[in-house]
Amino acid sequence: MRYIPNTPDDRAAMLRDIGVSAFEDLLSAIPGNLRLNRPLNLPDGKSEFDVKSIMRSLARKNLNTVDHTSFLGAGSYDHYVPTAVNTLSLRSEYVTAYTPYQPEVAQATLQVIYEFQSMICELYGMEAANASMYDGGTALAEAIMLAAAQTRRTNILCPPNVHPLYLRVARTLVEPQGITLQPVPLRDGGIDRAALESLLNGGIAAVVVQYPNFFGIVEDISPFITAAQANGALAIVVADPLAMGVLEPPGSFGADIVVGEGQSLGNLQSYGGPYLGLFACKANLIRRMPGRIVGVTRDVDGRRGFVLTLQTREQHIRRDKATSNICTNEGLCATRATFYMSMLGPRGLASVGEACLHRCAYLRQQLTGIPGVHLAFGGPHFKEFAIRLDKSVEGFLHYMAERKVLAGVPLKWFGLRMDDSLLVAVTETKSLEDLDGFAAGVKQYLEGGK
Repeated sequence: MRYIPNTPDDRAAMLRDIGVSAFEDLLSAIPGNLRLNRPLNLPDGKSEFDVKSIMRSLARKNLNTVDHTSFLGAGSYDHYVPTAVNTLSLRSEYVTAYTPYQPEVAQATLQVIYEFQSMICELYGMEAANASMYDGGTALAEAIMLAAAQTRRTNILCPPNVHPLYLRVARTLVEPQGITLQPVPLRDGGIDRAALESLLNGGIAAVVVQYPNFFGIVEDISPFITAAQANGALAIVVADPLAMGVLEPPGSFGADIVVGEGQSLGNLQSYGGPYLGLFACKANLIRRMPGRIVGVTRDVDGRRGFVLTLQTREQHIRRDKATSNICTNEGLCATRATFYMSMLGPRGLASVGEACLHRCAYLRQQLTGIPGVHLAFGGPHFKEFAIRLDKSVEGFLHYMAERKVLAGVPLKWFGLRMDDSLLVAVTETKSLEDLDGFAAGVKQYLEGGK
């Protein structure tokens, strides 16, 4: 009885102490006609080997990225995770979901978080980063709340090419606080610059842009940042961390806050989570930055150590004056991201980024020549793009799934009025054979394949 440590003698002793002779006596207050007077309809106990076999057979009913070639994206990507990331992150000293409070017993985890913050700063070109947020959506919501508190304004400009689910999370968290998200018109999948500038006024707290945007387009975000700041607003950039291997970081354009989803950095897709929110900002905003921050210090003997710092910002200390109620982080996911970035280094991250960029461009080019396939938007793309089909998107996804290919994410899921389109993601894990197979599958489907 591995998980029931009390013996029959233990149970008899406990019943004797509380003055009853049997467990059934504890249930005497329940009328007999309401009690189940028969054994539960459960199968007999099984061996560990049998249970694993059953669980594997149930898992196989899901379409997964092990047995299928995945072109799924929209915020969750099939990037390769080195085996060493799994091995190191499962060491007992790192296995925690939370920020450790006690520096005297958690130096390993605290140092990893400190290194994580340093790497995120370098990746995004920013001056400060926290220990992480819950996911990309909550990171964006916290950035919006910070901007509203800093500027004492309540309107946020958010174009619909920012991830729709991030915007949904942000609305849920910020609208009850009187903060309004105001849409900005698009042109060919990108932000309509003239329209954005016309919407800027003294009530705008921040402008949010995504880089690359939700449709995978790499926009020049510099004019949007400049326009926001010229109007006294903050510039918030939602950035794909892996794209930083090939793109200029948002900090180089003067972004005030940069947030993102860190799943791509060594974390598995895992059917939707848990994921990792990234948050970085300029140094002048650090007192309003949400979540935990790990700093470096010296102990009484002069030895270097790591501790939580600037805790007076937080809810459990300042309560009504706090800028955020988040007092923890995604510890294990941040640890995995730290190991991943350490192993790849700047050169490795650039190689992954270049592989995504070139493979994405190759597949777009292949699809361009197929009658019935239309690129939804022009412009440069990083690792993702939207296409429209002359036939049913659902039918195409089913056709490809039968051929062991997860062909993309239908945009009808996001309420963007693009029901005939899907988002296709291409990562470094896709071979030339995979890309040619995708193009051939599209062509066969459009020519009548069933």
